[in-house]
Amino acid sequence: MAEQRFLMARGTFTDQMAPLPRACASSDLRISEQLGLGLATVMSRGQHAVLTARIADQFGIDLPSGSTRSARGGIAFVGIGPGTWLACREAADPNWASELTTRVSGYASVSDQSNGYAVLRIAGPAARDLLSRGAFIDFHPSVFGPGSAAVTTIAHIGVMLWQLDDAPTFEVALFRSYAASFWHWIEATSAAIGIIPAADELGSSQ
Repeated sequence: MAEQRFLMARGTFTDQMAPLPRACASSDLRISEQLGLGLATVMSRGQHAVLTARIADQFGIDLPSGSTRSARGGIAFVGIGPGTWLACREAADPNWASELTTRVSGYASVSDQSNGYAVLRIAGPAARDLLSRGAFIDFHPSVFGPGSAAVTTIAHIGVMLWQLDDAPTFEVALFRSYAASFWHWIEATSAAIGIIPAADELGSSQ
């Protein structure tokens, strides 16, 4: 049986991890760090209907009412708890949290998380199998599909994760201080499901 491989783009998160295999066009698992994201938690102060209207007016986004993700124009809100969301902006902006604070003033509290979390994108045919080995949630496509989100633990590490598309593509957010531990879990679990870097490619990186 042909050997499967995975690839990962190097970045500030992956600098803490072992050498990675060279890019492989036929990879079953593609993992990359999403660099330059603006991240902030938004906590409702109780006037949920008004906050929902404000977000819709300011960003054209329907604020999720549960564990789901809504996005438009490079901005996304992920429901991570009762009256709490992770607000993500694709373009790095040091003023993202301040901008959010201004736009939801009086209706929500905002906390900048851009330097606290790392976000990994995990995609490909084996992505669902990989995550299901660590998170105690149902990843079956009929239950967890594009727009679904969850707050859970993987290898005793708290994570927030959501699905972007049917590829499937997932994103996982976790505290940067757990980067090495999380990567160790990815390596061990990838090997367990038969996704093993070729020995002659170890040590080469992008």
